[in-house]
Amino acid sequence: MDDVTANPLLEPWDTPHGLPPFDRLLPAHFKPALEAAMREHRRELAAIAGDPAPPDVDNTLAAFDRAGALLGRVAAVFYNLTASATSPELQAVQREMAAPLAAHHSAVYMDAALYARVAALHERRAGLGLDPEALRLLERVQLDFERAGAALAPAAQQRYAEVMQSLARLTTRFAQNVLHDESTWQLPLQGEADLAGLPEPLRASLRQAGAERGAAGPVVTLARSLVVPFLTASTRRDLREQVWRAWVGRGEQPGEHDNREVARDILRLRQEQARLHGQASYADHALQDTMAGSRAAVQQLLDEVWPRALAAVERERAALAAQRQAEGGDDGGPIEPWDWRYWAERVRRERYAVDEAEVKPYFELDRVSAAAFDCAQRLFGLRFELRADLPVYHPDVRAYEVRDADGSLRGIFLLDHYARPNKRSGAWMSALRWQSRNAAGGGQRPVILNNNNFARGAPGEPTLLSLDDARTLFHEFGHGLHGLLSDVRYERLSGTQVLRDFVELPSQLFEHWIAEPEVLQRHARHWRTGEPIPAELVQRLQRAQRFNQGYETVRYTASAIVDMAVHALTETEPPADLCAFEAALLREAGLPHGVGLNHRLVHFQHLFAGSGYAAGYYVYLWAEVLDADGFGAFREAGNPFDPAVAARLRRWVYASGNSVEPGAAYRAFRGRPPTVQPLLLKRGLLEAPVTAG
Repeated sequence: MDDVTANPLLEPWDTPHGLPPFDRLLPAHFKPALEAAMREHRRELAAIAGDPAPPDVDNTLAAFDRAGALLGRVAAVFYNLTASATSPELQAVQREMAAPLAAHHSAVYMDAALYARVAALHERRAGLGLDPEALRLLERVQLDFERAGAALAPAAQQRYAEVMQSLARLTTRFAQNVLHDESTWQLPLQGEADLAGLPEPLRASLRQAGAERGAAGPVVTLARSLVVPFLTASTRRDLREQVWRAWVGRGEQPGEHDNREVARDILRLRQEQARLHGQASYADHALQDTMAGSRAAVQQLLDEVWPRALAAVERERAALAAQRQAEGGDDGGPIEPWDWRYWAERVRRERYAVDEAEVKPYFELDRVSAAAFDCAQRLFGLRFELRADLPVYHPDVRAYEVRDADGSLRGIFLLDHYARPNKRSGAWMSALRWQSRNAAGGGQRPVILNNNNFARGAPGEPTLLSLDDARTLFHEFGHGLHGLLSDVRYERLSGTQVLRDFVELPSQLFEHWIAEPEVLQRHARHWRTGEPIPAELVQRLQRAQRFNQGYETVRYTASAIVDMAVHALTETEPPADLCAFEAALLREAGLPHGVGLNHRLVHFQHLFAGSGYAAGYYVYLWAEVLDADGFGAFREAGNPFDPAVAARLRRWVYASGNSVEPGAAYRAFRGRPPTVQPLLLKRGLLEAPVTAG
């Protein structure tokens, strides 16, 4: 399609709130629209670079922040669709455009004239009288140029751009390979024997998954919201093993979609990228622009947690082994990875009288969403008003106008809860538009999306969530609030565009409210009767909340250890067998048998479907130090919705974006730096609070 004049992506959008006209968009529209938008961006940048006036904040810094609006608009729609509602045609465009888009990014940040204007401002920054936000923007943009290769010699710049284009192609291929494995594998369940142990809500979800895939009966797919409940409830050990092996084997199947060599190619290029920047390893390069700042700081945190988590796992293993023996399930062999969740659930029932089948009826999806909205209203004054008339990209998606306490429009929120074969796995927040007061026309309100992958209930039946699923919903909603509540001048500093070991703080902090008894009593109601969750069940859940945290902590920390180790390698050539490298590393670290890790390298999309979390998976733990410590401010106030604490939280954590250095932002909210003890207590890794002696 060469006629860009008839392309709806390039036309003004007269839809409500300027949302994309999804019903008019075709895969064929995206390539010409992206190419036209890149040309427009280059024209805008040429005007900035060629301005005869000396560089200042308005004609260089603010203008650079505004440039590329059309490209940002088209690319945001493109990337959201390729993640949430893709197709073979869209995937083909994604593969074709990965390198050109990366080349455009390199060309922008290696433009010598542009860089000279930014660098001139940066050199004179102390005498410019800049307000704090403008100074922060200048520092961030200068660093963006440097980290994109602007200061490299010409030959190195050319090679750097080639490396980034190759990485863009490879990370796209990695993600599409994982999606292929997840969307094509399924385990049909034949008759009652295959369904043994499964509660009715899970059976209904399995039947619905089968119906959506054209199967004659229930199937297990590789959606996490089906895999984990099946491993937890099924009494069929042989089927649990099949599901577990398919789950951990994603990306490792020989043939066209094998990710083993793709990941090696990515690592090879990242090492070259780091060396071009003068760093010994990619981890050293990546950590320069983080709160942690160095491998040593990350390692200190991992060393604080890992041995305590290992000790907790062994206590948990003993409990599982005793339960297995008591039930006559001990065959003399070890507890395998496909056994752990099953026997942990049996212990949970026996010791804490908590049964997942008893809990899930109180966590119906719409009620949990309503709980998140209600918490946002009580904390920050926000109201979420459903608008069925707003354009969306799939019938599953719900659109909301978000209004502040004074009734003014804060932004638009799109909510996409369900797993689909054409949707990547996991849960995430993204944006179609970032908040900014610097945008053309006087500013723009954000359009924020939340994606989950919950297994849909059967027609006429509710979608019931586990407590972990409910936490996931609150987690992503916390990211969503980070985007919606952003209140900054410049788009580059807006929303979640913060240092990556700060970005998980708003999301993980918001998780705390789903476990608050006050919230549970108000919103956790039985889907059939409408009765609130019994206070006695809430107490049992609280007593059980630290159980199996050793297992969860080891699985997460093991993945963080592997990530840091593989990106800390200094050799030019990555390990010949990444799976063997991973296994040897975990043996050396003492990973207990039967526990496993959250993500194996061959399907670790945090690392290899992009660079956002490469040498950075530790950030969830880093942010958990902050969130566990930060929620203490509400505990100390004696009210989980204390207005004064909530006002500080909004101002310094959710609204400030990257306009304030994150350590300073946290201290302004909390009144002091964070401590690690609340995290250790939260995860049950300390027996009692640490006090000064």
